[in-house]
Amino acid sequence: MPLFDFSKDPRARIDRIRRKTLRMIMEASKSTYPEEFAAFLRAEEGVIRELVLLPGTVSGDSHAIFKMSMLPVDFTIVGTVHSHPSDTSLPSDADLQLFRGYGWVHMIAHYPYDTDCYTAYNGRGEIIELEVVD
Repeated sequence: MPLFDFSKDPRARIDRIRRKTLRMIMEASKSTYPEEFAAFLRAEEGVIRELVLLPGTVSGDSHAIFKMSMLPVDFTIVGTVHSHPSDTSLPSDADLQLFRGYGWVHMIAHYPYDTDCYTAYNGRGEIIELEVVD
């Protein structure tokens, strides 16, 4: 059962991402390959605009672990992003647990990390569309 009622919060209506931010996600994913990259997403007015990197995040070849005590109190943080070092962006059970516990939008980037190599999900783990905007 989700901790949040995702449908009643305006942050649940995130439907766009800046092209610059998407490129940053892919470049960060490439640079940490073969380990996973992980960050939080910051949005304003329905648009994902920035990444928030948490100190103490641990990355490996099949995991990324956030040190949640380092997460700032910031109501513009709307979800997470991480990469898979494989060619799939299907969420694992651990990914789905994170989605249910924190945030409204989550992205998984996958190899080879081109700007179309990702899937976005809502907090229930359902695929959502993000329009790429300038």
